[in-house]
Amino acid sequence: MLFDVTSRLMVELPFMKSKLSLRDFPSAQKRRQFLEKELKLDLDSLGSFTFSEEEVTGRNIENLIGATHIPLGIAGPLKIINHKSSIINHFIPLATTEGALVASLSRGCKAITESGGTEVLVENIGITRGPVFRTESLQHGQQIKKWVEQNFTKLAKVSKSTSSHLKLLKVEPAMVGRNLWLRFYFDTEDAMGMNMATIATDEAVKLIEKETKAKCISLAGNYDIDKKPSWLNFISGRGKKVWAEAVLPKKVVREVLKTTPEKMAEVVYRKCLLGSAVSGSLGFNAHFANILSAIFLATGQDPAHVVEGSLGVTTAEVMPNGNLYFSVYLPSLVVGVVGGGTHLPTQKKALEIMQVNNVLEYTRAVGAAVISGEISLIASLSEGSLAKAHRKLGRKGK
Repeated sequence: MLFDVTSRLMVELPFMKSKLSLRDFPSAQKRRQFLEKELKLDLDSLGSFTFSEEEVTGRNIENLIGATHIPLGIAGPLKIINHKSSIINHFIPLATTEGALVASLSRGCKAITESGGTEVLVENIGITRGPVFRTESLQHGQQIKKWVEQNFTKLAKVSKSTSSHLKLLKVEPAMVGRNLWLRFYFDTEDAMGMNMATIATDEAVKLIEKETKAKCISLAGNYDIDKKPSWLNFISGRGKKVWAEAVLPKKVVREVLKTTPEKMAEVVYRKCLLGSAVSGSLGFNAHFANILSAIFLATGQDPAHVVEGSLGVTTAEVMPNGNLYFSVYLPSLVVGVVGGGTHLPTQKKALEIMQVNNVLEYTRAVGAAVISGEISLIASLSEGSLAKAHRKLGRKGK
């Protein structure tokens, strides 16, 4: 693959006499036919999809040839508690190819629901964009930082001019030598908002360059920090911070999870906490990424943000009465219910299944799903059934 001077994706196969732009083909079908002829493949299975080419081309994808289908399962019901209401029949759509995942999550949902539900708390941190500037000196860098602090209102106004659904929350600086990073935090309402943040930051950067003589070297300076594991996102948060907790009676642990609170708490301590520390992991959990990737694919989220969602901590304690206290913490959950792939027909239906009206409700549901998945896997490990479950549910047909 290569790009020409007009940034049009080109193909140049060894047996072709000339370069050809895939954008020259008028439809996905024509591109498939071309590839079938040149590569001697049958691509009919890619040609069935529920969206129109017009609604995704240039918005979600380029050089469309079809769609990849992933099996969609459902877990639940799952009871979520908050101070205002309780959602009892709450179902979680999961798009995955991993056998046993949906069954495991369903068992976790059952354990939580029979225990009275899980409470989920959400804090809006904001989506971030972090440009890097070249400064003339340390003193110049300090002057820019001071200007940003004193002119926050101006930066907020110019950011707001790009979208009525966006609000600048804060700007955090970092400086090394003649390099200055500014981490912009935005509230983007129900959208995940990465594109909105990028456009708003670009306008703010123009104002900063004009007023301070700083030179922006890159609009994304890895101080965002976007789609990468990072202690900054772990500590400061990004998108949404999410906490979920549940108290599982020892009877439920015994009858539904087939283990004991003591065994589960020990697995969390030795696996999630000590094991993660010894291996240098940024995720002190069992498998946040498993649940998040399945929900993200089902509901039209950007799957690359699973890397940030995988950060976080699982804890468990045996209470004085013998019941099990279980909790998860996700410091960097980047999600939305408008924009991105959420408008696609199947993803839109998955969101309807979840019965969420806004990003806050969606985030609560995701947090509840994560704790359900953690509970079930930890239980399976504590009573030694992990391999058995995957032999039964993950290897049929082999």
